[in-house]
Amino acid sequence: MSAAKTMLQRNLARLSVLLGALMAASAIAQPSVYPTGVTRYDPSKAYNSYVLFAGQDKKTHLIDLNGNEVHQWKFNGFPPVLLDPQLVGGKRGHVLVQLAGETGGRANGAESQSIGEVDWDSKVVWRWGGAQAQDAYASPGTSTDASSYGTAIRQHHDWRRLPNGNTVILVNYVRPVSGFKAEKLLEDAIYEVNPKGEVVWKWSAFDHLNEFGFSEASLKLIREGLSRNDKTQPIDYLHFNNMSVVGPNKWFDAGDARFNPDNLLIDSREANFTAIIDKKSGNIVWRIGPDYEPSAGANKLPRAVDQIVGQHDAHIIPKGLPGAGNLLVFDNQGEAGYPAARLATQPGSRVLEIDPVKKEIVWQYTGVNSGRPVYSFHSSYISSARRLPNGNTLVDEGMNGRFFQITAKGEIVWEYISPYFSQPRADDPFQVSNNTVYRAQPVPYDWVPAGTPHSEKPVQVPDITQYRIPAN
Repeated sequence: MSAAKTMLQRNLARLSVLLGALMAASAIAQPSVYPTGVTRYDPSKAYNSYVLFAGQDKKTHLIDLNGNEVHQWKFNGFPPVLLDPQLVGGKRGHVLVQLAGETGGRANGAESQSIGEVDWDSKVVWRWGGAQAQDAYASPGTSTDASSYGTAIRQHHDWRRLPNGNTVILVNYVRPVSGFKAEKLLEDAIYEVNPKGEVVWKWSAFDHLNEFGFSEASLKLIREGLSRNDKTQPIDYLHFNNMSVVGPNKWFDAGDARFNPDNLLIDSREANFTAIIDKKSGNIVWRIGPDYEPSAGANKLPRAVDQIVGQHDAHIIPKGLPGAGNLLVFDNQGEAGYPAARLATQPGSRVLEIDPVKKEIVWQYTGVNSGRPVYSFHSSYISSARRLPNGNTLVDEGMNGRFFQITAKGEIVWEYISPYFSQPRADDPFQVSNNTVYRAQPVPYDWVPAGTPHSEKPVQVPDITQYRIPAN
């Protein structure tokens, strides 16, 4: 293939991504000038902590709720995960990150590279990837390794440290399949890796395709409708964007084995389902979606789970937090599904708290809960939501680089807009500047080294009807 043809294909691919971003942006316009940093903060109502996130400067930042950067790691995170000291022998300030530049390439929006755990001083204390990942791989049902058909094993979207010291890692790789119009699929899988780098457990999504609840019509769309003009690019048909450990919970304590604390919870952004994987058998033992009941009224609670679209960060609320045992999920309402789910006329995202046994929504947040239009809260992709010890919820409206704390009633008691923007190359017309944040993690003060500073000064909201930028 000529260099010119290769460059043309790359530019066409970039144009497709840009057009998709522009279509998403057209659903909710933004002003060209707006403040960054902390825009409001009520320490008496907020849960006061640090927040960890990766900015578009490709670094990992730890801030206090006044927006002060109290620490920075030189590594990017997709996502970064600051580890509970109980999982790392009492050590504080250890973070899971990507170790940039070790292998290169891209897959599913994440760079192909080694991953690892770094300490407070950015020293790498554990790593995995590269040759280790390829040696661990064998295509299901064949003896062909990943490199023989031009792919690599890549961590993407999520990973979690286990109490036994192992790490479960959401990975993907390209695999050929039979019975599909698409020549290659981008497969989602999970590896459990021990501290020595050995893969001690594997799970592959394609092996459980018939367990995800697809109708025959939907399976036909997946098998026959997935194709690309560019045959060199695999089809990202499920696009898992989240994996979490179920963890200790009241359902298992009451005898429901589906919620075994060792089981794993995943969600498919492209297919609109969330499911629990039984760790022992590998089978799907619980799920919601991909098809949902019609809405019984947007304001009625509790109600059966209605149409979720393109969700992120699904997880069981941990023991000890308000709502413990329920499922918390950021419902993007971004286009997805086989066939594509019908969306509301006015775009708006939701955070949903779901009783996983009754499969009912028991709490929700939309822009309306903050006294604003439904479209004022919207992120068609990425994003997260985490329950806090005082009953508040930390929400990352990732598309807009905005994260904020809300009370159970929807009052915004803290808000921050990331000031870390990407810097597009001047010679590439398909790049744009953005401050998106994939996920925001609340971090208790005692998870980092003693003496790390933090500030809790109130930030009053200005009267925006009178707020003006003075002329020079």
